[in-house]
Amino acid sequence: MTKRLLLAATAAALLAATPAHAALQEGAHVPSLITQGALAGKSFNFNLQQELRKGPVVLYFFPKAFTPGCNLEAQAFAEAIDEFNAAGAQVVGMSGDTLEDLAKFSEKECGGKFPVARATPSTIQAFDVALTMNGERNDNLTGRTSYVIAPDGKVVFVHSDLNWADHVSKTLAAVKALKNS
Repeated sequence: MTKRLLLAATAAALLAATPAHAALQEGAHVPSLITQGALAGKSFNFNLQQELRKGPVVLYFFPKAFTPGCNLEAQAFAEAIDEFNAAGAQVVGMSGDTLEDLAKFSEKECGGKFPVARATPSTIQAFDVALTMNGERNDNLTGRTSYVIAPDGKVVFVHSDLNWADHVSKTLAAVKALKNS
């Protein structure tokens, strides 16, 4: 199967998929998260708890790199990254993709402006962001869920919707509200 057909099939499957309901509700503490990621194509180790010491983190889970909605979402986060930074927050995308694919995605779709990291099946389970397709939960693919996490590790905002369009504006509003509280 050609790469184009595979991408089209994946995109069609994602359109028919429904996200699992995020188990992490506002006020919940995030689980420990240590994984590998990429920024501007370069690999690095990511530790959520260490990053929270620097300020709030927007952790957004997306289904599959190089699919139409995920590309548009990454580009929208990249366009708004200066606003997130001005509010004291960092953005990190999370996906079940391979580190190699995430490295390419971090360059091409994220424009090297923010990191993306690998969501392993155990991470997907811990954050309860598994994609459900045809009633079957897939712990290798994430739904589209965004968390705004305060420096104390508490979730202050959750947005779970396969439509990418509101994730950036809603998480940015939550980050700004957190800064002003």
